[in-house]
Amino acid sequence: MNALVALCHFCELHGPRTLFCTEALHPPSPSPSSLAGTAGPGDRDRDGDREGEGLTMRANSSATQRGEMCEGCRSLPASHPGFVSIDDETGIRFLSHQHPRQPQLFSVVRQACVRSLSCEVCPGREGPIFFGDEQHGFVFSHTFFIKDSLARGFQRWYSIVMVAMDRIYLINSWPFLLCHLRLTIQSLQSTALKVFDIEQGVCPQRSVRMNSVFSPAVFPHQRSGNAARSLTSLTQHPNLWASLHSSFSWLLKACGSRLTEKLLEGAPTEDTLVLIERQSEQEEEMSCWEGAEGGDSTSQRHQSESKLGLDFLCDDAKLNELPGPKFRSLRHLRQVLGVAEFRQLVWHVLMGNQVIWRGADPGLIQSAFTVLKSLLPVGCVCSVPYSAQYEEAYKCNFLGLSPDVHIPTHVSSSDFSVLVDVSIERNGRICAVGEYDISALYQFTISSANTQPTDRGPTLLNKLEVALSNENLSVDVVSHCLLCLKEEWMNKVKVLFKFSKVDGRGREDTQKVLALLGATGTGEEDNVRLLKFWMTGLSKTYKSHLMTAVRGGERSPSQ
Repeated sequence: MNALVALCHFCELHGPRTLFCTEALHPPSPSPSSLAGTAGPGDRDRDGDREGEGLTMRANSSATQRGEMCEGCRSLPASHPGFVSIDDETGIRFLSHQHPRQPQLFSVVRQACVRSLSCEVCPGREGPIFFGDEQHGFVFSHTFFIKDSLARGFQRWYSIVMVAMDRIYLINSWPFLLCHLRLTIQSLQSTALKVFDIEQGVCPQRSVRMNSVFSPAVFPHQRSGNAARSLTSLTQHPNLWASLHSSFSWLLKACGSRLTEKLLEGAPTEDTLVLIERQSEQEEEMSCWEGAEGGDSTSQRHQSESKLGLDFLCDDAKLNELPGPKFRSLRHLRQVLGVAEFRQLVWHVLMGNQVIWRGADPGLIQSAFTVLKSLLPVGCVCSVPYSAQYEEAYKCNFLGLSPDVHIPTHVSSSDFSVLVDVSIERNGRICAVGEYDISALYQFTISSANTQPTDRGPTLLNKLEVALSNENLSVDVVSHCLLCLKEEWMNKVKVLFKFSKVDGRGREDTQKVLALLGATGTGEEDNVRLLKFWMTGLSKTYKSHLMTAVRGGERSPSQ
């Protein structure tokens, strides 16, 4: 992230001043001569100048500039080389001094400093605020006060600003910046408060000021004396600037690596939209719980994180992290369960019935859910990986239970659920490749009150079984086939939703649309049931877009 962080101070004599600034210098791109393995003396000289440029940032400041700086608006001496930290992973150097190394950045930081401590303040004057423009950059600013027993009002005004040209990136980093900048500010305030209490205990300034005689002749000298205390003096921290350099350097590195840009080919899929919506809901709930009082908020937040996080589809990397025996793919699950049992289980998954796995190995059950959830759109997935009690079908369509949990009678006799009992067969053994032989470890019993034959099944299931039974297709190719099938049927779901729910067409017209979509004929009942179930997984963004378009179309004739 191309940004810099600065600590600013409002001096009573000189106004807003920049005290300390940390910027990131990216390694230069390799020149053709360096790629060829040769470099001339001139290149080395230029590199040496570049290396030293950041270390002597403001050492050559004019005497006029140095004369305008009192102790309160100076951090490091003009001859100080500054602080340097190098990120071994990326080669980025983090340089800190009182002012930026480049004149253009000096002007940008100077303007951000003035605005953060003068006109751009939040109610109460203490807290975060955002401002800026395309020309001078965008600024995240957090103003705060530091206790000073010799200052007017017994406090001095400071701000920490982060300046960047990327407005979207900076706004998206608001919660992260706010959290970590507050830690730095609270550390400064608490340290200064201890010094303030000690000084007040030795000589209470309030009584001294009330008993002193006011004289216009001595007022400028009193004001000048009050403006000359540095932040190091206020906190009594001998390594204050080195500590701030470490904090600001980490902040720039962490803020730059927490968000990454990805190139999307075409419009985002429904799965992507649903994941974005769920992430936004999770962040909103986190924000609400952070502001709640009491110890129960922590446990509730942990439960919400687990629940929302497990609703998302797991990728292959997460699947490999599961310990012990696990299902690796849909083909592996089909081989272990058997062709008929696998088809029956997948039929229940596609129809939206509740799939219950009961056993003593949570990792095995979670791996089964991971591969089975890949059959559905993200919006249709709601899972409880492992529970000590039964959860109703309206709460989850994937439920893992410990072996001693009793299934209610209304569930076991329902046509809308399937139970997979996992029992230990014999002592496990490990295959030659170092993986567990699940069929030798466990026995799987699938039971359901639904007696409807699944031979015909939905068209998607039939095509999937053709791909799984073809041994010439690798697991990755089968996964891409499944992805294409899901996209094909999600497009049909969108058409059906627009036609039946938004436009409100009748049954006869809907039947014509189903025939046009290829959902009639063999397995028509299952196809329609699949489409209706998948319709519940459409994103709120898509539904809102359709409703807005319909309302706009209704208004356009009258306009």
